[in-house]
Amino acid sequence: MPSEDHEREPASRHDPGAHRPLIELIDLHKSFGSQRVLEGVNLNFRQGQTTVVLGQSGSGKSVILKHIAGLLRPDSGEIRYDSLRIDHLPERDLTPMRKEMGFLFQLSALFDSMTIAENLEFPLIEHSRLSPEERRERIKDVLAVVDLAGVELKHPAQLSGGQQRRAALARAIIQRPRLMLYDEPTTGLDPIRAAGISDLIMKLKNETGMTGIVVTHDLACMRKVADRVVMLHDGRIIADGTPDELASSEDPHVQHFITGTAEAELDRFRNESLLGPPPSAHRGARA
Repeated sequence: MPSEDHEREPASRHDPGAHRPLIELIDLHKSFGSQRVLEGVNLNFRQGQTTVVLGQSGSGKSVILKHIAGLLRPDSGEIRYDSLRIDHLPERDLTPMRKEMGFLFQLSALFDSMTIAENLEFPLIEHSRLSPEERRERIKDVLAVVDLAGVELKHPAQLSGGQQRRAALARAIIQRPRLMLYDEPTTGLDPIRAAGISDLIMKLKNETGMTGIVVTHDLACMRKVADRVVMLHDGRIIADGTPDELASSEDPHVQHFITGTAEAELDRFRNESLLGPPPSAHRGARA
């Protein structure tokens, strides 16, 4: 019996409208008490592209994801999804939009008491009209996509950290979303497993045309998956371009982050504070 579950076809890369903004953030401000996290962020995320958001801890990266998912409301500014303003909508009116989003949480957030199959089936039971047989087939398909075939009856604790992240990704894509939000998808994984997650992010975009927003500190992941990179600093965007363009940026904050020299600079500052400036600095002053 055919499913009554409506599924949107992915945007074609040859569609003239495929790269129009799917998400628009307009003059977004957000504070938590006296801490200002976002200060006038203006940012578009284009359909069919993977955008990586970089920045130091506390720069507002994950806060942006939570605003897009409707988990946080801005103090001021606008958020638009597919041209529809969503920041002022009541919770019940956000449901149709959320059905088109997948969210990979930093800590996987699987239900420990459920098997992997039950974890993946949960959103289908809640939000689709698929029959039990169709749900089982969908689960089998997405587990194959993330290279986890055959783990349906295992519990999360029986999987490695990398396998748990893949299972969480399978659950995030089980409803075939238009938009995937990845919050630090490779954190805590060794380089081989982290590279595997990056490969999956690329695979999803290439095979489905899915739009992706990836918040990460992982520069290897950024270089592999990004069509575009945005960098935040003190709640503002300080860089926006391709990975190569960021690498050649002259902004010192960008260079410190990309080249990993921030800690070296801090160590130098500490040493100079304790020991005084190096002799060359005195010679330069006399000259």
